[in-house]
Amino acid sequence: MRPILIVVLLIAGLTGCRTLGYYAHVAHGQATLLAQRRPVAEVLHDPATPERVRLRLALSSQARRFASDALGLPDNRSYTYYVALDRPWVAWNVFATPVFSVAPVTHCFPIAGCVAYRGYFRKDLADREAARLRAGGDDVALGEVPAYSTLGWFADPILSSMLYWDDDTLAGTIFHELAHQKFYVKDDTAFNESYASFVEDEGVREWRRSRGLPPPEGDDAVDRSFTLRVLALREQLGRLYAEPMDAAAMGVAKAETFEVFRGDYLAWRANVARGDRRYDRWMAKPLNNATLLPFGLYDTWKPAFAELFERSDRQWPVFFARVAALGGRPAAQRTRELQALLR
Repeated sequence: MRPILIVVLLIAGLTGCRTLGYYAHVAHGQATLLAQRRPVAEVLHDPATPERVRLRLALSSQARRFASDALGLPDNRSYTYYVALDRPWVAWNVFATPVFSVAPVTHCFPIAGCVAYRGYFRKDLADREAARLRAGGDDVALGEVPAYSTLGWFADPILSSMLYWDDDTLAGTIFHELAHQKFYVKDDTAFNESYASFVEDEGVREWRRSRGLPPPEGDDAVDRSFTLRVLALREQLGRLYAEPMDAAAMGVAKAETFEVFRGDYLAWRANVARGDRRYDRWMAKPLNNATLLPFGLYDTWKPAFAELFERSDRQWPVFFARVAALGGRPAAQRTRELQALLR
Protein backbone atom coordinates (compact mmCIF):
# COMPACT_ATOMS: atom_id res chain seq x y z
CA MET A 1 0.00 0.00 0.00
CA ARG A 2 1.59 3.25 -1.06
CA PRO A 3 -0.34 6.50 -0.51
CA ILE A 4 -2.33 7.81 2.37
CA LEU A 5 -4.84 10.63 1.93
CA ILE A 6 -4.89 12.98 4.90
CA VAL A 7 -6.61 16.34 5.00
CA VAL A 8 -5.88 18.13 8.24
CA LEU A 9 -9.02 20.11 9.03
CA LEU A 10 -10.42 20.26 12.54
CA ILE A 11 -14.14 20.82 12.12
CA ALA A 12 -16.18 22.48 14.84
CA GLY A 13 -18.87 20.15 16.10
CA LEU A 14 -16.90 16.89 15.94
CA THR A 15 -17.74 14.87 19.03
CA GLY A 16 -16.17 11.99 20.88
CA CYS A 17 -12.78 11.90 22.55
CA ARG A 18 -11.43 9.25 20.18
CA THR A 19 -12.40 11.27 17.09
CA LEU A 20 -10.95 14.47 18.48
CA GLY A 21 -7.82 12.63 19.59
CA TYR A 22 -7.34 11.21 16.11
CA TYR A 23 -7.66 14.61 14.45
CA ALA A 24 -5.22 16.08 16.96
CA HIS A 25 -2.74 13.31 16.14
CA VAL A 26 -3.06 13.89 12.38
CA ALA A 27 -2.73 17.66 12.82
CA HIS A 28 0.38 17.22 14.97
CA GLY A 29 1.93 14.75 12.51
CA GLN A 30 1.35 17.05 9.57
CA ALA A 31 2.62 20.09 11.47
CA THR A 32 5.78 18.18 12.42
CA LEU A 33 6.50 17.38 8.78
CA LEU A 34 5.93 20.99 7.79
CA ALA A 35 8.36 22.14 10.47
CA GLN A 36 11.04 19.69 9.34
CA ARG A 37 10.90 20.30 5.61
CA ARG A 38 13.66 22.07 3.69
CA PRO A 39 13.55 23.35 0.10
CA VAL A 40 15.00 20.73 -2.23
CA ALA A 41 17.19 23.40 -3.86
CA GLU A 42 18.71 24.20 -0.47
CA VAL A 43 19.40 20.52 0.29
CA LEU A 44 21.01 20.07 -3.14
CA HIS A 45 23.47 22.90 -2.46
CA ASP A 46 24.24 21.85 1.11
CA PRO A 47 27.80 20.36 1.27
CA ALA A 48 26.65 18.09 4.10
CA THR A 49 24.05 16.36 1.92
CA PRO A 50 25.10 12.74 1.15
CA GLU A 51 25.76 12.16 -2.53
CA ARG A 52 23.08 9.46 -2.77
CA VAL A 53 20.46 11.84 -1.40
CA ARG A 54 21.67 14.60 -3.74
CA LEU A 55 21.30 12.38 -6.81
CA ARG A 56 17.81 11.18 -5.84
CA LEU A 57 16.60 14.71 -5.11
CA ALA A 58 18.03 15.99 -8.39
CA LEU A 59 16.01 13.32 -10.20
CA SER A 60 12.88 14.16 -8.21
CA SER A 61 13.28 17.84 -9.17
CA GLN A 62 13.47 16.94 -12.84
CA ALA A 63 10.37 14.75 -12.53
CA ARG A 64 8.55 17.48 -10.63
CA ARG A 65 9.18 20.01 -13.41
CA PHE A 66 8.21 17.47 -16.09
CA ALA A 67 4.93 16.81 -14.27
CA SER A 68 3.77 20.40 -14.75
CA ASP A 69 5.47 21.26 -18.04
CA ALA A 70 4.63 18.09 -19.99
CA LEU A 71 1.72 16.42 -18.18
CA GLY A 72 -0.29 19.48 -17.18
CA LEU A 73 -0.27 18.60 -13.48
CA PRO A 74 -0.48 21.33 -10.81
CA ASP A 75 2.42 23.78 -10.76
CA ASN A 76 2.72 24.43 -7.03
CA ARG A 77 5.17 23.89 -4.18
CA SER A 78 4.33 20.22 -3.62
CA TYR A 79 7.42 17.98 -3.92
CA THR A 80 9.77 20.97 -3.91
CA TYR A 81 10.60 20.34 -0.23
CA TYR A 82 12.43 17.48 1.46
CA VAL A 83 11.95 15.84 4.85
CA ALA A 84 14.46 13.40 6.33
CA LEU A 85 12.35 11.07 8.47
CA ASP A 86 13.52 9.42 11.68
CA ARG A 87 11.62 6.23 10.72
CA PRO A 88 11.39 3.93 7.69
CA TRP A 89 7.76 4.88 6.87
CA VAL A 90 5.95 8.18 7.11
CA ALA A 91 2.71 6.56 8.29
CA TRP A 92 0.74 3.35 8.74
CA ASN A 93 -2.77 2.56 7.48
CA VAL A 94 -5.19 0.46 9.51
CA PHE A 95 -7.72 -1.54 7.46
CA ALA A 96 -10.62 -3.48 8.96
CA THR A 97 -13.61 -5.57 7.94
CA PRO A 98 -16.22 -7.52 9.91
CA VAL A 99 -15.06 -11.09 10.49
CA PHE A 100 -17.52 -12.51 7.94
CA SER A 101 -17.56 -9.73 5.37
CA VAL A 102 -15.27 -8.38 2.66
CA ALA A 103 -16.77 -4.88 2.98
CA PRO A 104 -14.40 -2.41 4.65
CA VAL A 105 -15.03 -0.51 7.84
CA THR A 106 -15.02 3.00 6.38
CA HIS A 107 -13.98 6.32 7.88
CA CYS A 108 -15.24 9.66 6.62
CA PHE A 109 -13.24 12.87 6.69
CA PRO A 110 -13.79 16.46 5.58
CA ILE A 111 -12.85 17.06 1.94
CA ALA A 112 -11.36 13.60 1.37
CA GLY A 113 -14.69 11.85 1.95
CA CYS A 114 -14.98 8.23 3.05
CA VAL A 115 -12.03 5.84 2.74
CA ALA A 116 -11.37 2.24 3.75
CA TYR A 117 -8.63 2.93 6.32
CA ARG A 118 -7.33 5.22 9.03
CA GLY A 119 -3.81 6.60 8.73
CA TYR A 120 -1.42 7.20 11.62
CA PHE A 121 1.93 8.97 11.78
CA ARG A 122 2.97 6.82 14.77
CA LYS A 123 3.11 3.04 14.63
CA ASP A 124 2.24 2.62 18.30
CA LEU A 125 -1.04 4.44 17.70
CA ALA A 126 -1.74 2.36 14.59
CA ASP A 127 -1.05 -0.80 16.61
CA ARG A 128 -3.37 0.41 19.37
CA GLU A 129 -6.19 1.07 16.89
CA ALA A 130 -5.62 -2.33 15.28
CA ALA A 131 -5.82 -4.02 18.69
CA ARG A 132 -9.04 -2.18 19.51
CA LEU A 133 -10.66 -3.31 16.27
CA ARG A 134 -9.51 -6.90 16.77
CA ALA A 135 -10.94 -6.89 20.28
CA GLY A 136 -14.25 -5.85 18.75
CA GLY A 137 -14.18 -8.89 16.49
CA ASP A 138 -13.02 -7.33 13.22
CA ASP A 139 -10.41 -8.64 10.79
CA VAL A 140 -7.54 -6.11 10.75
CA ALA A 141 -4.50 -5.39 8.58
CA LEU A 142 -1.71 -2.82 8.86
CA GLY A 143 -0.17 -1.20 5.77
CA GLU A 144 3.14 0.66 5.62
CA VAL A 145 3.00 4.07 3.92
CA PRO A 146 6.12 5.59 2.31
CA ALA A 147 4.34 8.60 0.70
CA TYR A 148 1.08 10.48 1.00
CA SER A 149 -1.00 13.36 -0.33
CA THR A 150 -2.98 16.16 1.31
CA LEU A 151 -4.82 16.84 -1.97
CA GLY A 152 -3.06 20.16 -2.36
CA TRP A 153 -4.00 21.64 1.00
CA PHE A 154 -0.31 21.66 1.94
CA ALA A 155 2.92 21.53 -0.06
CA ASP A 156 3.54 17.80 0.22
CA PRO A 157 7.27 17.02 0.55
CA ILE A 158 9.61 14.44 -0.89
CA LEU A 159 10.25 12.06 1.99
CA SER A 160 13.43 10.12 2.75
CA SER A 161 11.29 6.94 2.58
CA MET A 162 10.76 7.65 -1.14
CA LEU A 163 14.46 7.85 -2.03
CA TYR A 164 15.04 4.10 -1.91
CA TRP A 165 12.77 3.55 -4.92
CA ASP A 166 13.98 3.14 -8.48
CA ASP A 167 13.78 6.12 -10.85
CA ASP A 168 10.43 5.18 -12.39
CA THR A 169 8.73 4.61 -9.03
CA LEU A 170 10.02 7.89 -7.61
CA ALA A 171 8.91 9.91 -10.64
CA GLY A 172 5.67 7.95 -10.97
CA THR A 173 4.69 8.60 -7.36
CA ILE A 174 5.09 12.34 -7.90
CA PHE A 175 2.86 12.10 -10.99
CA HIS A 176 0.32 9.96 -9.09
CA GLU A 177 -0.01 12.26 -6.10
CA LEU A 178 -0.17 15.42 -8.22
CA ALA A 179 -2.94 13.77 -10.25
CA HIS A 180 -4.96 13.56 -7.03
CA GLN A 181 -4.40 17.29 -6.58
CA LYS A 182 -5.59 17.89 -10.15
CA PHE A 183 -8.86 16.04 -9.64
CA TYR A 184 -10.48 14.07 -6.81
CA VAL A 185 -13.97 12.66 -6.28
CA LYS A 186 -15.22 12.26 -2.74
CA ASP A 187 -16.26 8.75 -1.69
CA ASP A 188 -14.97 6.94 -4.81
CA THR A 189 -11.59 5.42 -4.02
CA ALA A 190 -11.54 3.09 -7.04
CA PHE A 191 -12.16 6.02 -9.43
CA ASN A 192 -9.54 8.24 -7.80
CA GLU A 193 -6.82 5.62 -7.56
CA SER A 194 -7.41 4.12 -11.01
CA TYR A 195 -7.28 7.59 -12.57
CA ALA A 196 -4.10 8.56 -10.69
CA SER A 197 -2.51 5.19 -11.46
CA PHE A 198 -3.15 5.68 -15.16
CA VAL A 199 -1.59 9.18 -15.01
CA GLU A 200 1.37 7.63 -13.18
CA ASP A 201 1.90 4.88 -15.77
CA GLU A 202 1.41 7.06 -18.84
CA GLY A 203 3.45 9.83 -17.24
CA VAL A 204 6.36 7.46 -16.64
CA ARG A 205 6.24 6.32 -20.29
CA GLU A 206 6.41 9.93 -21.48
CA TRP A 207 9.06 10.79 -18.88
CA ARG A 208 11.27 7.93 -20.05
CA ARG A 209 10.77 8.89 -23.70
CA SER A 210 11.81 12.48 -22.92
CA ARG A 211 15.07 11.13 -21.48
CA GLY A 212 15.81 8.91 -24.46
CA LEU A 213 14.96 5.71 -22.57
CA PRO A 214 12.93 2.74 -23.84
CA PRO A 215 9.41 2.10 -22.50
CA PRO A 216 9.19 0.48 -19.06
CA GLU A 217 9.62 -3.26 -19.05
CA GLY A 218 6.27 -5.02 -19.24
CA ASP A 219 6.62 -7.11 -16.09
CA ASP A 220 3.42 -5.69 -14.59
CA ALA A 221 1.63 -8.75 -16.03
CA VAL A 222 2.67 -10.57 -12.84
CA ASP A 223 1.09 -7.85 -10.70
CA ARG A 224 -2.12 -7.92 -12.74
CA SER A 225 -2.32 -11.69 -12.55
CA PHE A 226 -1.84 -11.73 -8.77
CA THR A 227 -4.35 -8.93 -8.28
CA LEU A 228 -6.95 -10.85 -10.29
CA ARG A 229 -6.36 -13.89 -8.09
CA VAL A 230 -6.88 -11.85 -4.92
CA LEU A 231 -10.03 -10.25 -6.32
CA ALA A 232 -11.35 -13.72 -7.21
CA LEU A 233 -10.62 -14.82 -3.63
CA ARG A 234 -12.52 -11.82 -2.31
CA GLU A 235 -15.52 -12.67 -4.49
CA GLN A 236 -15.37 -16.29 -3.34
CA LEU A 237 -15.36 -15.19 0.30
CA GLY A 238 -18.25 -12.82 -0.35
CA ARG A 239 -20.32 -15.72 -1.67
CA LEU A 240 -19.29 -17.87 1.29
CA TYR A 241 -20.34 -15.24 3.82
CA ALA A 242 -23.79 -15.07 2.18
CA GLU A 243 -24.38 -18.77 2.92
CA PRO A 244 -26.74 -19.73 5.80
CA MET A 245 -24.13 -21.15 8.22
CA ASP A 246 -23.53 -20.80 11.92
CA ALA A 247 -20.43 -18.92 13.03
CA ALA A 248 -18.40 -22.03 13.82
CA ALA A 249 -18.98 -23.64 10.42
CA MET A 250 -18.39 -20.32 8.68
CA GLY A 251 -15.09 -19.89 10.50
CA VAL A 252 -13.89 -23.32 9.38
CA ALA A 253 -14.92 -22.69 5.76
CA LYS A 254 -13.19 -19.29 5.82
CA ALA A 255 -9.93 -20.80 7.12
CA GLU A 256 -10.06 -23.55 4.49
CA THR A 257 -10.59 -21.00 1.71
CA PHE A 258 -7.48 -19.08 2.73
CA GLU A 259 -5.43 -22.29 3.00
CA VAL A 260 -6.43 -23.36 -0.50
CA PHE A 261 -5.39 -19.90 -1.75
CA ARG A 262 -1.98 -20.33 -0.12
CA GLY A 263 -1.49 -23.71 -1.74
CA ASP A 264 -2.56 -22.44 -5.15
CA TYR A 265 -0.10 -19.57 -4.80
CA LEU A 266 2.86 -21.93 -4.93
CA ALA A 267 1.68 -23.36 -8.26
CA TRP A 268 0.95 -19.86 -9.59
CA ARG A 269 4.40 -18.64 -8.56
CA ALA A 270 6.12 -21.57 -10.25
CA ASN A 271 4.12 -21.49 -13.48
CA VAL A 272 2.43 -18.15 -14.20
CA ALA A 273 4.98 -15.95 -12.40
CA ARG A 274 7.90 -18.16 -13.54
CA GLY A 275 9.49 -18.19 -10.12
CA ASP A 276 8.99 -14.48 -9.38
CA ARG A 277 8.87 -14.19 -5.57
CA ARG A 278 7.73 -10.58 -5.20
CA TYR A 279 4.59 -11.60 -3.29
CA ASP A 280 6.26 -14.06 -0.91
CA ARG A 281 6.50 -11.47 1.87
CA TRP A 282 2.81 -10.63 1.59
CA MET A 283 1.81 -14.29 1.49
CA ALA A 284 3.95 -15.04 4.56
CA LYS A 285 1.80 -12.74 6.69
CA PRO A 286 -1.49 -13.81 8.32
CA LEU A 287 -4.26 -13.48 5.74
CA ASN A 288 -7.76 -12.26 6.50
CA ASN A 289 -10.52 -10.20 4.90
CA ALA A 290 -8.79 -6.91 5.70
CA THR A 291 -5.51 -7.86 4.02
CA LEU A 292 -7.41 -8.14 0.72
CA LEU A 293 -8.83 -4.60 0.79
CA PRO A 294 -6.04 -2.65 -0.96
CA PHE A 295 -6.07 -4.91 -4.01
CA GLY A 296 -7.99 -3.67 -7.02
CA LEU A 297 -8.36 -0.11 -5.76
CA TYR A 298 -5.48 1.09 -7.93
CA ASP A 299 -6.38 -0.53 -11.22
CA THR A 300 -10.10 -1.37 -11.32
CA TRP A 301 -10.81 1.35 -13.90
CA LYS A 302 -7.30 1.93 -15.21
CA PRO A 303 -8.05 0.41 -18.66
CA ALA A 304 -11.09 2.71 -18.89
CA PHE A 305 -8.92 5.76 -18.30
CA ALA A 306 -6.42 4.48 -20.86
CA GLU A 307 -9.26 4.31 -23.40
CA LEU A 308 -10.43 7.79 -22.40
CA PHE A 309 -6.90 9.09 -23.00
CA GLU A 310 -6.88 7.57 -26.50
CA ARG A 311 -10.28 9.12 -27.23
CA SER A 312 -8.79 12.44 -26.10
CA ASP A 313 -6.15 12.11 -28.87
CA ARG A 314 -3.59 11.60 -26.09
CA GLN A 315 -3.87 15.28 -25.19
CA TRP A 316 -3.63 15.87 -21.46
CA PRO A 317 -5.85 19.00 -21.29
CA VAL A 318 -8.63 17.20 -23.16
CA PHE A 319 -8.21 14.10 -21.01
CA PHE A 320 -8.35 16.03 -17.72
CA ALA A 321 -11.46 17.90 -18.86
CA ARG A 322 -13.17 14.59 -19.63
CA VAL A 323 -12.07 13.10 -16.31
CA ALA A 324 -13.59 16.11 -14.54
CA ALA A 325 -16.84 15.71 -16.48
CA LEU A 326 -16.95 12.00 -15.68
CA GLY A 327 -16.22 12.61 -12.02
CA GLY A 328 -19.08 15.08 -11.85
CA ARG A 329 -21.64 12.46 -12.84
CA PRO A 330 -23.82 10.73 -10.23
CA ALA A 331 -22.06 7.60 -8.97
CA ALA A 332 -24.24 5.09 -10.82
CA GLN A 333 -23.95 6.94 -14.13
CA ARG A 334 -20.20 7.35 -13.63
CA THR A 335 -19.86 3.58 -13.19
CA ARG A 336 -21.91 2.88 -16.31
CA GLU A 337 -19.74 5.20 -18.39
CA LEU A 338 -16.56 3.63 -17.06
CA GLN A 339 -17.90 0.17 -17.90
CA ALA A 340 -18.74 1.36 -21.41
CA LEU A 341 -15.12 2.50 -21.87
CA LEU A 342 -13.99 -1.04 -21.12
CA ARG A 343 -15.94 -2.56 -24.00
